Amino acid sequence: MARVKNDGPRRKDGVWDPLKDNKADKSAAAVQPKTPQTLSPTYRLAFADEDFLSREELRPVRLQLELMKAEMMLAEAGIKSTVVLFGGARIPAPGQAPWAAHNETQRNNLIEASVFYEEARKFATLCGVHSAAYDHQEYVVVTGGGPGVMEAGNLGASEVGAPSIGLNIMLPHEQAPNPYVTPELSFNFHYFAIRKMHFLMRAKAVAVFPGGFGTLDEMFEALTLIQTKRMERIPLILFSEKFWRGIVNFEALADFGTISPKDLELISFVETADQAWKIIADFYGL
Repeated sequence: MARVKNDGPRRKDGVWDPLKDNKADKSAAAVQPKTPQTLSPTYRLAFADEDFLSREELRPVRLQLELMKAEMMLAEAGIKSTVVLFGGARIPAPGQAPWAAHNETQRNNLIEASVFYEEARKFATLCGVHSAAYDHQEYVVVTGGGPGVMEAGNLGASEVGAPSIGLNIMLPHEQAPNPYVTPELSFNFHYFAIRKMHFLMRAKAVAVFPGGFGTLDEMFEALTLIQTKRMERIPLILFSEKFWRGIVNFEALADFGTISPKDLELISFVETADQAWKIIADFYGL
């Protein structure tokens, strides 16, 4: 096959493209003479008009953009599979004050829960070490990108030189990305639904640490998809059997008949990072 010479307008993938690039028109529009016509919002290029893209009628487009952006960036980064860490943003690192505590009981509980920050860090370290054997394309740690357990996950990966993903979302509190997320893999979302899709689209395992409403939402979303066979069976690991059995009576659901007794087998309880990684290693024959 003859080699194609650099003979004109081609895209990065080598495909011939004689049409003018949209970025060129965007740059040209920015330096056009300022007249009543060019300054009118109706004159803006549609794809460069943030006010237009933010209109209520454009919600389907924004949903598509949030799905596509992260998908394209992760594909370009070569990320083939992930290990998901869910858990509370309010759980402090060992030795740090529990900033979210409202009373002495909460303060004591959150200080005690700091052990899970450390286990999340250790677990992410194990994931990062094993990910290196796959050129950091498999078993890549992904978190919600915020503080607490999420920070611990990104920190653990960074400590062994492994990249990690952060899927942040715009919230009144706790929304800033923690400093350990790989910058090129740091994303921000408006729509919870699209963010949750990205958590699971490449997931080979889900590890859930103690958390609040958001953690519960994410955990039950994953459980429902596995239970209904809308996604493959993967290890779903809950850290701290005492915590989870204290807030969710899984056996009562099975006894009442609203889930099958076999659905209880979808969940594994662990206390340590080593126990969690062993479940994943045994499941995939690593």
